[in-house]
Amino acid sequence: MPRPALRLAVEIDGDGAHPAAWRRAAHSPGELLTPRRQARVAAVAENAGFTLVTLDDSILPPGSGADPVGRIGAVERAAFVAASTSVLGVAPVLATTYAEPFHVSSQLASLDHVSAGRAGWVVGVEDDPAAARAWGRPPVEGSAARAREARDGLRVVRDLWDSWEDDAVIRSVATSRYLDRSRLHTVDFTGETYSVRGPSIVPRPPQGRPVVLAPAGLVPAEQVDVALVGGSTPAETGEAAAAATSGERASPLAFAEIEVALDTPSGTARERIADLERYAPWTARPDRLRYTGPAAGLVSLLTELNGRVDGVRLRPLVLDEDLAVLSRLVLPELFVRRIAARPLPGTTLRTALGLARPLSRFTTEGTAALVREETR
Repeated sequence: MPRPALRLAVEIDGDGAHPAAWRRAAHSPGELLTPRRQARVAAVAENAGFTLVTLDDSILPPGSGADPVGRIGAVERAAFVAASTSVLGVAPVLATTYAEPFHVSSQLASLDHVSAGRAGWVVGVEDDPAAARAWGRPPVEGSAARAREARDGLRVVRDLWDSWEDDAVIRSVATSRYLDRSRLHTVDFTGETYSVRGPSIVPRPPQGRPVVLAPAGLVPAEQVDVALVGGSTPAETGEAAAAATSGERASPLAFAEIEVALDTPSGTARERIADLERYAPWTARPDRLRYTGPAAGLVSLLTELNGRVDGVRLRPLVLDEDLAVLSRLVLPELFVRRIAARPLPGTTLRTALGLARPLSRFTTEGTAALVREETR
């Protein structure tokens, strides 16, 4: 049997994965926050054949010291990218550590409507005490407390997406009724730090629920569509993916996190990294693979990962340099070898990832499915 094709995602926040990436960008620093820049990067990713782009975010600036950079909110950028593309999935990073889950739910549901079903959500956490001061909230201290806020926030957001049944909106001119109130449901959640009722103020998203991505182990796996995994080797990454997707309480898919620096016409990967290391270090992380070298080597790595993971999220060293090489030399070879597949026009992100559209938990069938999920 042929192996399922890898799904390909790429992180497009800022100028790249290196803290000093802006020093090698093909634009002036002032252009980073312009719509033209965002649209150009998204167009390259879509035309290259990526299934999904992600957009990192935080209430705090993403850099300090020698390499300060600005940032527009991820949801706002995601809405712009969604409106300027046609098949590309768009997933902003949003943390519920301090943000209200009700607002997060409304933002992501609106994004799914704007994109005609191409929205995702990368569940994040805010671990810098300065974020609490920026929000005007008491700090959430400790990894367990931050995981609790992420867990509770995810549950509330999912329930709010479900609080409108699919056929709640009837738009009956004859009876002057816009919706059937019997198909709206109250979310009644009480957690350790807050409570939420509901229902949502936004009708159910086109996908039912936008695709949820989260680092493996952060939140309950069965509530996540794509677990983000890593390791120091392909074998370790494969083991992490198997752990995230095995068992009754598991995520359907696992994507490997990979930092990428490629040889380009302007210099080898090592030369480019050395140039940027003069300004700031590119610290390796244990939860991410890192590849440096020619395009052919990355193709070989992704071929090795095929079958061990369901997809990858690439984090290019410098977007303006590495994304061009990915577009010209890496993705076309993956498509030719049938290791990866392009998303098809007119499909939702769930369809592109091979995920079923979930039922609302408030329907009879959805309630039964939820009971099975919670009693596994």
